Amino acid sequence: MPAAPSPATLPQAALVQAVDRAMARFIESRPLPANLREAIRYSLLSGGKRLRPILTFRSCEAVGIPAEQAIQVAAAPAAAIEMIHCFSLIHDDLPAMDDDDLRRGRPTLHRHTSEAMAILAGDALTGLAFELIARELQPAELAARITLELAAATNDMIAGQVYDTLPDFDPQTPKIERLRTIHHHKTGALILAACRMGAMCGGADEARLEAISAYARAIGLMFQVVDDLLDVTQTSEALGKAAGKDQQQGKLTYPGVLGIEESRDQVERLRREASNALECLGVAAGPLRELCDYMAVRTK
Repeated sequence: MPAAPSPATLPQAALVQAVDRAMARFIESRPLPANLREAIRYSLLSGGKRLRPILTFRSCEAVGIPAEQAIQVAAAPAAAIEMIHCFSLIHDDLPAMDDDDLRRGRPTLHRHTSEAMAILAGDALTGLAFELIARELQPAELAARITLELAAATNDMIAGQVYDTLPDFDPQTPKIERLRTIHHHKTGALILAACRMGAMCGGADEARLEAISAYARAIGLMFQVVDDLLDVTQTSEALGKAAGKDQQQGKLTYPGVLGIEESRDQVERLRREASNALECLGVAAGPLRELCDYMAVRTK
């Protein structure tokens, strides 16, 4: 029996354009000091994978919303989560944190402007993300659910940064458990929220929401394992940011704890786990499966 055809969907470039338009429009509509607006635009609209908003749109599709409609109903949370992600990158690059000079192949915001402006731009993006949801997402009950989801994920992401940079683990905690805790919070929290918010905007019932959540937990960890591998196997030029910094700073990484080959095995295990989680969603989840496969083999 032939496989069921994949539902009509939109190319990834169309999703990126949609979220970029939504972010740019909102930033331009909001009264801000000119230098703050320029700093926000420099970091927020500088390109990037836009993985989290794409996951939001694709998760909305996966629970049965047509692609064109998904772009409309999930635009606010897709834009908001990219704003939160951008805030985290700006602050992560600061001298008090990772002290990075490059982000996406060009100077980090505190190098481009000043440390004070980078701090304030990151702060502003946090508030703008939630303001966008409150102003643009309807009905109010959905906006409240999405706000709670994103606020909790933002706090979990910040907790992950603490686990990573100012760890306070019990000395008896095995290194692999520390790693999972760091990555489920630092990287996984926003990826989980991105998928769940998309499914919520699509009206997912509990069973479909849990399937999307299981997928997101697996790819959230997989994404960071791949990141750890790229940090030790790619050049700074290829990554668009400094390579090898985690090792230099003595941070826990999957290759450092498990070795490169075992880390690659972990990526494949998590890829299968994510794909299997989507079985109950059928062909509508095809774009999410394809995205998972891409994330497992990405090179930057």
